[in-house]
Amino acid sequence: MTNKTGAATLESSVRAVPSIAGTVTHLNTAAEGYIEIQDLSVSYGKRVVVEGVNLRVPRNSVTALIGPSGCGKSSLLHCLNRLNDLVPECSVSGSISFSWMDGKRLLKDPTQLRRQVGMLFQRPNPFPFSIRKNLEFALRQHGIKARDEIDTRIEASLKEVGLWDEVHDRLDGPALALSGGQQQRLCLARALVLGPEVLLMDEPCSALDPISTQTIEALISSLSQRRTIVLVTHSLSQARRVADQVAVFWKVEGVGRLIECGKAREVFERPRHELTRAYLQFA
Repeated sequence: MTNKTGAATLESSVRAVPSIAGTVTHLNTAAEGYIEIQDLSVSYGKRVVVEGVNLRVPRNSVTALIGPSGCGKSSLLHCLNRLNDLVPECSVSGSISFSWMDGKRLLKDPTQLRRQVGMLFQRPNPFPFSIRKNLEFALRQHGIKARDEIDTRIEASLKEVGLWDEVHDRLDGPALALSGGQQQRLCLARALVLGPEVLLMDEPCSALDPISTQTIEALISSLSQRRTIVLVTHSLSQARRVADQVAVFWKVEGVGRLIECGKAREVFERPRHELTRAYLQFA
């Protein structure tokens, strides 16, 4: 009965607000730096999927992008390291800047950009190689060939994700023989082995069991002490647990828009937008 009531409230809220002006607040980021997203829109052919996004992502923190499916969260995420370049008919307008890096240079060079802005996907996707070669491949692709440096980086990244003690004696064994949770941590180590400043995560726990999810969430919290993390999640409880900032997206008249953004605790406890209040009933 509760779910039906919540759904009815949410549906009526959508009908009542045909047009939305975003309610946005920002964390104080002057000392630490931030990623600045200004007037960002993404289209596939003639179909606009997200429009007019203005968002400031604080450095060395976790920003969670939440909202229903189809409102442009992943499309926005992929703009941050130009993965959308690989999608036919995708076009992007607006601007993205990294205040503590040479963002203009990075955005002109996708290879260097992806070295600084790593990515962890929804499902574990290790290469069909050994554990060692999964990490070595990323390093060699970016011109790192010295054996000592490769070995040092491999060990450091596996330790950072808590996998070294579990696999150090079988680095030449197949990565696909690992459990699902271990595979996702290996993919996280692969994203970290190049030393990125920013880490993007697109529903990283959606295919994992609760124990593996807890492990990944603990890693998110520890990694954010040294890296900027932008996370797409459909788990409102996960966003509440790990995020410092929450950005709420909604589909308005067929187009994804940012409707509210602020400190996670404030958004969950005192949401300002009526659609946010209705949506968070499901948390």
